[in-house]
Amino acid sequence: MQRSSLVSNFLQRQLVHQRQRISKNQMINKVIRSQLPCDVFINHRGNDTKRTIASLLYDHLTRLRIRSFLDNKNMKPGDKLFEKIDSAIEECKVGVAVFSPRYCDSYFCLHELALFVESKKKVIPIFCDVKPSELRVVNKENILPLQPKEIERFNLALEEAKNTVGLDFDSNKGNWSDVVTKAADVVIESLIEIEEAELTRSRTTPIKQ
Repeated sequence: MQRSSLVSNFLQRQLVHQRQRISKNQMINKVIRSQLPCDVFINHRGNDTKRTIASLLYDHLTRLRIRSFLDNKNMKPGDKLFEKIDSAIEECKVGVAVFSPRYCDSYFCLHELALFVESKKKVIPIFCDVKPSELRVVNKENILPLQPKEIERFNLALEEAKNTVGLDFDSNKGNWSDVVTKAADVVIESLIEIEEAELTRSRTTPIKQ
């Protein structure tokens, strides 16, 4: 009876240690993954779409093993906002811009979009409950005070996105699953095109002796 109790206690301790090791390994893997460059950056207005299309798309792409950046998933306490966001956009291959009714009230949304355009990233627009013609930057002193140069910069980026073929979605009529699947398909096609273009360039670029 005593031996049985000792064996039972030993097995329980082993199980606890195993769980601790697994938990530690999971934490290490999570940190490593967070430091890898992301293929896709999801640009969105948090109050409008974070709990819907932005998170759904992030989760869908993650299941497909496509590394994606979504602020509340990839950032941790202590990270510097502009530094983290700017480097993620610089390293990504594709930007998904989720436009919503209050998108233009967010400095971060407009800044990220401008970075996409300025770094010549491919942008996939999703117009969620908003028409392209409704998107414009206005200097709102009480909401988003901007300098004239910033307004010009952001409007140029908006015009570029508005003139890009995107996905239209009406949340009152459409199905979230459908638009997420369509967006993921476009992302995958875009990543394949970019990879093929990079492969072609590498083959045609002469090797320096």
